[in-house]
Formats: sequence, C-alpha cells, structure tokens
Amino acid sequence: MANSTFGTRGIAVAPHSLAAQSALDVLRDGGNALEAMIAAAAAIAVVYPHMNSIGGDGFWVIHKPGFAAGAIDASGRSAQRASLDWYASQGVHTSIPFRGHLAALNVAGTVSGWGAAHQLSRGIGGRMPLSRLLSDAIYFADQGIPITGSQARTTQAKLVELINQPGFAETFLVNGQVPTQGSRFKQPRIARTLACIAKEGTESFYRGALARDIADDLEKLGSPLALSDLQNHHAKLVNPLELKLDQARVLNMTPPTQGVVSLMILGIMDALKGWQDDPEGPDFLHAQVEATKLAFKLRDQHITDPDWMSLHASELLDPSLLKKLAGQIDLTRAAPWGQATDPGDTIWMGVIDGSGLCVSFIQSIYHEFGSGMVLPQTGINWQNRGCAFSLNPTHINALMPGKKTFHTLNPAIAILADGRSMVYGTMGGDGQPQTQATLFQRIQAFGDAPQQAIERPRWLLGRTWGQSSDSLKLERRFSEATFDALKSRGHDVEWLSPWDEAVGHAGMLIQQKNGLMLGGFDPRSDGGVAAF
Repeated sequence: MANSTFGTRGIAVAPHSLAAQSALDVLRDGGNALEAMIAAAAAIAVVYPHMNSIGGDGFWVIHKPGFAAGAIDASGRSAQRASLDWYASQGVHTSIPFRGHLAALNVAGTVSGWGAAHQLSRGIGGRMPLSRLLSDAIYFADQGIPITGSQARTTQAKLVELINQPGFAETFLVNGQVPTQGSRFKQPRIARTLACIAKEGTESFYRGALARDIADDLEKLGSPLALSDLQNHHAKLVNPLELKLDQARVLNMTPPTQGVVSLMILGIMDALKGWQDDPEGPDFLHAQVEATKLAFKLRDQHITDPDWMSLHASELLDPSLLKKLAGQIDLTRAAPWGQATDPGDTIWMGVIDGSGLCVSFIQSIYHEFGSGMVLPQTGINWQNRGCAFSLNPTHINALMPGKKTFHTLNPAIAILADGRSMVYGTMGGDGQPQTQATLFQRIQAFGDAPQQAIERPRWLLGRTWGQSSDSLKLERRFSEATFDALKSRGHDVEWLSPWDEAVGHAGMLIQQKNGLMLGGFDPRSDGGVAAF
C-alpha cells in the first residue's frame, strides 16, 4: 500500500495528476482553494475528456472553519423547447436516447460555476485572473497531453455507439483510429474556446459571442437548446445539506443531486450496531448495502429538481426517520433487490489551502463522452445529462421545459469532532454515495489513513459506468469468506477485477487540527495528490 501524501501549506487531489499539479501551482503562487479548483477544473476537462468537459455540469461544496458552509449549483436546465410533445414530434415516445442531438437537451452549467467560484474567491482576497487560472488547460489543449490508458480503453469500448455522432471521430480519433496510450492528444478548438473564456470571462459562454457560436452549432445539429436557454442560465449559490452525527458534521450537495443519499446511508449506519469489527468483513458490507437499498428507494420517490419536489431534502435526514429505517434492516438477511440503477461517469477533485478553506468539487458530462456530439466551431463535447429525464408524465423526474434533471453528482465534506476537516468524493453514478459512505466509515469508524481507505478493496451495488448488471460486485481482493458470507445472506454477488475502475475514482484530503494535511488518491485512476 502507498503512503498518504503530506502537506503543510496546501494540498490537492484529482483523478489525473496534471489537474492536481495545476491546482498546486495556483496554491504555490498564493492563490486560494477556490482559485486552485478553477484551474484544476479547466485542466481536468482537457486531460480527462472521456469523463468530463466544459459541455457538462458542476457542483461545489465549500467550507472554512469558523464560517458558514456554502455550495454552488452549476447545473443546467432543460431547453424550453424540450417538452414531451416536442420529443413525440421527433418520434421519441418511451425514453430519451443516450447519444446524439436528442440527448443534448440541457444547458451546460459548469463554466458558470467557475465564474461563481471566481467571484467568491474575490470576496476572500483572491486576486488571480481567469487568464492565469486557465493557462494550464489552454496549454494542454493546444500543445497536447499524453493519452491515458483510461481514455484509450473507454474510446475503444464506446466506439461503435459514438463513431457516427457529429464531430466525435474528428475530435477523439486519430486518422480514424483509437489513439494509443501515451500518444500526444491535441484539442486546438478547445484551446481557442478556453482562451476566449480566459479573455472575456465565463459570461461569454452564456451571453457573449461564444454563446452565439454554441447556440448556432446546437441548432444546426438538431438539439432543442437555443441561445435564450444559455442566456437565461446562472449558477446558483445554495446552502449544502448537513447531517449531524455524534462524531462529525457531514456536508453534501442539495437536489437535484443525490447528496442526501450519501448522508442517509451514514445516518442509518449510525443508528445500527454490530458492523464495526472489520472494514473488509461481511457485517460491515452487508449493513451498508442494506442501508443503501433503503436510501435509494426514498431517493427514487422524492429527488429531482427541488422546484418540483414535494418535500425538502433535509426531511429525509430527520433522526427519527433514519432510526426507523435502521430498524428495518435484518443483519442476517439481504432485502430483495434487482432495481435498475443509473450508470454514469464524472470526475471528483478536492483542494485545501493553508487557511483551512476546503473545496469539494465534481464535474460531469454523464455517460462517457456525454452525448457524443462535438460542436464544430468550439470543439465542445456536449453532455447527455438530460437523457436521465423520464418521458412518463407521472414520473418524479418527468421531462418539463426549463427543469433540472436528477443528478448522481455529489461532492462531500466532513467536519470531524476531533478537529479534522475531510474533503472526499468519487466518480461513478450510483456508486458515488456508496463509496463516499465507505470512505467516511473507514476513516471515522476504522481509523484508516486516506490512502489506506481508498486502496482497500471496494464494492458496488448496482450499475456504474461500464457496467450493466445490478448485482453486488466485489473487487477480487476481498476474502472468499466475505464473498461466501454475503452470498449466504441472500446477496446476488459477483467478482470484479482486483483494481476495477467500475468502483470509481475516489480521493480524499484531511486537514488535521494542527493544520497539517494528508491525502490519498485512487490507483484505479491516473490521479495523484499534490502538496507543499
């Protein structure tokens, strides 16, 4: 097992080492954690393009000791033309396609989140211009980056369903072939688009010349999105959800994300007893899987755009409800499952600066390469988050014009009773709240260090990116005894490979009470922790 990385003045973690280094360089130059995360967000959009892009959405959770926590919702709404009738007129009646122009129906919000974070950073003394914060990303796009194994494998795996999408082959293939690991990959159009944002500001993406180019391309490709949809978009500052436990205060993102699920799992586990003996044993895995099933069931009944919800997400964190749910768990037998869960990919990153400012951030285009469409003038790979909408008008997440769809994304922060601050998260669709809760327990209940918590074998209930079955999947580093014990309790279990990307790319940073920092990255990714 690798050791956790230590720092004294600043620390960052990302699923690609170049993004972590971009954040660290900003910290070294005197920038704060918000500025560092903007740099990392721009860089990761270039160096991990199969997982995220500036054509997607983003969410931020922010905390500094002694101050109220905050969050940024930088997710986009559906087009005003995106109605059930409009899709019916396109011959779509049952479900929105995963790929192509019909999947590209939501505004891409992540760049607006960069702008909101930049404005917040100014309020706490930040002074770095966007041109500095986006400089690494522009360089990487213009001069090229080495193709990762993850990008090469994903491109090959999804080639059949993506190759005919407008702009995909031109952008992500080289001479019609999947680029090889280690080869140089350039994105000149994205370099020019980022340079425009650096010069004209993030507003240009929604209300400038850049917005007109984006809207013109989307219209020509057949997307329902229009310039007015971009012009009406703004990132929103919100208060994060909070769960109070005996030994921690845990923060997560509000709806339309499933952040409440991560908190519910922790709350249910807090009310349970008898699972705390072994972080890799069947008792812990069984209890948390059962808690996950209960949380997912309530999520699917209630969570969507908060403007369309019948309750506030905090009501799902009521201690009496969590205790009642815990009482429904049989520690000797698995409850029925088989429910379809959502796949998805994304990136999660964290930064802590010397002042204790913590940022937990997530940025996504939903499925690998999103809609698959690449806009010809700007080189933007547009997200397919809107395909999560239902075309059933009675569904909780039914499509409506100007509505935010349900999001799997949820960045987390925990403030522990012993004075530590913990920033943590992962990619991986419905695996996100499961892995988040697991990382938290491995630190808080079992005393792991960050790198140890991340490197231990992980599991996944249901599907995530690259997976189609809804079984309970265990990395093949768990013991046969744990596998067999779970099977005997009624779980439908199967093995994953020993270090499987299906369980997500996790990361974690901790600032101790004495101010010193340590962090861990996921060897299942191409990531790293950068600190000084």
